[in-house]
Amino acid sequence: MKIIGKVLYKIFKVFPASDSKLGFLWKNLRSFSCKLFFEKVGKKVNIDRNAYVGDKIKIGDYSGIGKNSYISDYVTIGKYVMMGPDCLIYTTNHEFRKVDTPMCFQKWQNPKPVIIEDDVWIGGRVIILPGVTIGKGSIIGAGSVVTKNVEPYSIVGGNPAHILKKRK
Repeated sequence: MKIIGKVLYKIFKVFPASDSKLGFLWKNLRSFSCKLFFEKVGKKVNIDRNAYVGDKIKIGDYSGIGKNSYISDYVTIGKYVMMGPDCLIYTTNHEFRKVDTPMCFQKWQNPKPVIIEDDVWIGGRVIILPGVTIGKGSIIGAGSVVTKNVEPYSIVGGNPAHILKKRK
């Protein structure tokens, strides 16, 4: 079923965006195909147009992945998560410790999972690096580069992202 899901997703991912005319149809087709190969898919999930997604993804109820986003394997997205377009979530990196070997010939580091807790809003063009946890109720400002964990109910922005204020 995983292979069928991946093939269907490759077809459906280029269909019009979820906010287009008949968007509910394209949204449902993409969600259906992801249910066949993601580890977990909640109800009313929106995977928008042209998003690249790995296999080992868990996504909760009423959450979405923005247009043209790139989501690696080993990403957990909670419930009620909004994600803008062009977001990048990485869980791996190149090895670079051997200075006598070009980095392109070194292997990949082991994946460091990314966790996005419930009720998080991620603005457009956000980059989230390996091993980061974004706490419940947080807001990540557009264009931010998240290099460290984000405490619950924080509003963060910048490169590297830092706390701008707290919601509580």
